[in-house]
Amino acid sequence: MSEQKTQNRAAGPELTTETKQQRGGLPAVIERAPPRPERRWRSRLAVAAFLLMIGGGAGIGWFWWQQHQPRLPPGITWGNGRIEADEIDIDTKFAGPIAALFVDEGAFVKAGQQVARMDTSDLEASLGKDEAQVRQAQKTLEEAHANVEQQNAQVRLAQQELERTQFLVPKGWATKELLDQRRQQLDAANSSLAAAVAKLGQTEHALDAANHQVELDKVNIADNTLVAPRDGRIQYRIANIGEVLPAGGKVFTMLDVASVYMDIYLPTEQAGRAKIGTEGRIVLDAYPNFPIAAKVSFTAAQAQFTPKMVETKTERERLMFRIKVRIDPELLRAHAEAVRTGLPGVAYLRLDPNVAWPEWLQPKSAG
Repeated sequence: MSEQKTQNRAAGPELTTETKQQRGGLPAVIERAPPRPERRWRSRLAVAAFLLMIGGGAGIGWFWWQQHQPRLPPGITWGNGRIEADEIDIDTKFAGPIAALFVDEGAFVKAGQQVARMDTSDLEASLGKDEAQVRQAQKTLEEAHANVEQQNAQVRLAQQELERTQFLVPKGWATKELLDQRRQQLDAANSSLAAAVAKLGQTEHALDAANHQVELDKVNIADNTLVAPRDGRIQYRIANIGEVLPAGGKVFTMLDVASVYMDIYLPTEQAGRAKIGTEGRIVLDAYPNFPIAAKVSFTAAQAQFTPKMVETKTERERLMFRIKVRIDPELLRAHAEAVRTGLPGVAYLRLDPNVAWPEWLQPKSAG
């Protein structure tokens, strides 16, 4: 009996739970023994060793990366960035549907190249009407010229009759009354001639206005053929054939390959030494062995993403200013089709003009 009681006590909670389940119908609860202390310490030591290995590997990798980075002499600083280019929107001048698209995204275009054409049927109809008005004005002008010639003939005739009458009156062969009539006839002829000349001038102005309207129609029709304003690459196609756009509707967005730059951010001390025209080099991750000559074209007057109120030197050191480093446009034109935006890289600035560029930052020909 004593051995059986000892076994029941050793069973402990499991026997008690089973007894409660049999008596009360409650779900069974299986209690487990807590883990041993030595197992906890072993798991903690394993995790610590694993984290130590990761940290040590990261530290070794960082140290190796630092040791293999090219060294910069004092007076040259750097910043990370991405290649960007000025965007140019190619928009419509008039409202209307798109009739044709001649290029697509990614295409390289030359200045003056046609990229799209709008529907110009309404403008062509206006052009036909205005050309008819020009022809009508030309006929009216011809009639005005003929009328002036006729009035000139009337003036000459009236002048001759007046002179003849003036010759006959002293001899008694014509009356003074007739002389007065001849003078009135000459005055009337001159007045008619002046009116005809004025009418001729109005007709000439009307013809000029009609011709200018025709020229305007032709210009408007030509403006409905959209062309690339600069050499560049089509970045986005906003609209498609058949879409009706308002005046100023955007069709394409292109990148000006002659205006390529990289924005970097420098702390206060370095940004203060960077001036417009400061010489720089851009090294792209895709072409690490070909530094590109560039110059600073813009320095921000205000710090970016920093506290507005700066009270201590430590806070001032956190101020970062945007610096724009622009590539030489002539170099870009010579390699226009190779220009790509979005490429990451590093821009180096020579803040001290007396410091020589390292050999690995000397510009090289990419072939």
